[in-house]
Amino acid sequence: MKKYAIIVAGGAGARMQSEIPKQFLLLKNKPILMQTLSIFASIQNIELILVLPENQLVFWENLCKQYQFNIPYTLALGGKTRIESVKNGLNCIKNEESLVAIHDGVRPLIDIKTIENSFEKAEKNGNAITVIPLKDSIRQKINEHETKTMNRDDFYLVQTPQTFQTKLIQKAYQTKNIEHLTDDASVLENFGEKIYTIEGNYQNIKITTPEDLIIANVLFVE
Repeated sequence: MKKYAIIVAGGAGARMQSEIPKQFLLLKNKPILMQTLSIFASIQNIELILVLPENQLVFWENLCKQYQFNIPYTLALGGKTRIESVKNGLNCIKNEESLVAIHDGVRPLIDIKTIENSFEKAEKNGNAITVIPLKDSIRQKINEHETKTMNRDDFYLVQTPQTFQTKLIQKAYQTKNIEHLTDDASVLENFGEKIYTIEGNYQNIKITTPEDLIIANVLFVE
């Protein structure tokens, strides 16, 4: 079955304490976003869709020239929210009898095995959401002054890729009042579909802070 990957890269540099958007910062010898795109490009029979804000296009184009980055992709413009950005990416896919992985542009440590597993399980079950168990104890906030302990075994941390049969996630994204939802699995669940998970890995971090970038530079293998 035909495969697509939507790489969503709409972040700024606020938590990274950088004037440069975090997806353009260097990881080893290339911008983070290029490292992420390169990993997905190694998957057989895949087409890439990159979602970028319009005000970052010129900067990105200059980076591509500087680093001689020539991996082919379709460009979609980012929206005001992540939900709107993903919807714009999904609109680029005309072949609904396909699979689509939706991935954060600032998760360049994703491994090929997890990507391939997500496609395999999504083809079988309709979706495959990458998750990892919690390591730390957690507490639920009751109010400003009270918290209570929770069983960490009842929870997962959610990562990307989140992979779907294209026709299902496209229909789910046509639903109204989904802008408050925080990820693609939530959109599909809101549409009434059961969510299936696959095991991710702890190295697949989302680079959002200076500390994350330090860790990523240690863990990343070119």
